[in-house]
Amino acid sequence: MPSPTDAQADLIAYLDFHVEAGADAALDEHPHDRFGEADTPAPTLRTARRAAPRAVEQPASPVANTLVPPPGSAPPAAAPRTFGRAASAQPDEAASDARARARQAKSLDELERILADFDACPLRFTAKNLVFADGNPEARVMFLGEAPGADEDRIGKPFMGRSGQLLDKMMKAIGLDRTSAYIGNIVPWRPPGNRNPTPQEVAVCRPFVERQIELVDPDLIVCLGAPATQTLTGSKDGILRTRGRLFPYKLPNREVKLLATLHPAFLLRQPAQKRLAWRDFRSLRALLDGKA
Repeated sequence: MPSPTDAQADLIAYLDFHVEAGADAALDEHPHDRFGEADTPAPTLRTARRAAPRAVEQPASPVANTLVPPPGSAPPAAAPRTFGRAASAQPDEAASDARARARQAKSLDELERILADFDACPLRFTAKNLVFADGNPEARVMFLGEAPGADEDRIGKPFMGRSGQLLDKMMKAIGLDRTSAYIGNIVPWRPPGNRNPTPQEVAVCRPFVERQIELVDPDLIVCLGAPATQTLTGSKDGILRTRGRLFPYKLPNREVKLLATLHPAFLLRQPAQKRLAWRDFRSLRALLDGKA
């Protein structure tokens, strides 16, 4: 296969930039119900060109003429498209269904399969991959972030981009890595354009992450950032007020501790705050060692 020219390489890089920024669908002059078009792949420049109207060629065979509708006749109505239940399910109904399905899971593998088949959250249809978890499910500590980004969505594992590299360094500084920690998110699908998940999306996904925590049964939960902390503790305070604090978290048979700290993505934007995160991670190490 011949190598692309410089112009083609520039165009590919230009398109990749827009995809990473969240502009992963071509738009035209008329609005579309994207939720109603889940069965159809998002249009690309190539498919848009193919969809452009062309002059109808008159068939040479009289038999073929029967396939051409007479002039002025209405085109056949398109079959209605569905977007799973995500287009019609109410948030309370979807959350109730999520709770019922999550309770059925007897293992993490079963929970992942149930979550992959769950169709009442619209994020499932705009993301490339389900981002369930990474690390060791037998670990004593479980890290939870907010939602996957572009790198995580592409790879299918949490914390794979720049924030994941920083998290790895932070864990390494206290003697942890992905073989001695379990990592997930409160929302397992990437929101379009890396936007924040809505409260409704978090509420629908919450029963699954709560069941995930129960199945992992960690000794300590570390919430990275305000969304994860607020979701699991009910606190309304910002992360700079809750970081470093320990909250009780009830599992079916016991109560464990939950530590709030800063998200690595926040630390990339605010490097001066790394000193606060370092204090939290030292507290984490002391807790794991039984010294706090």
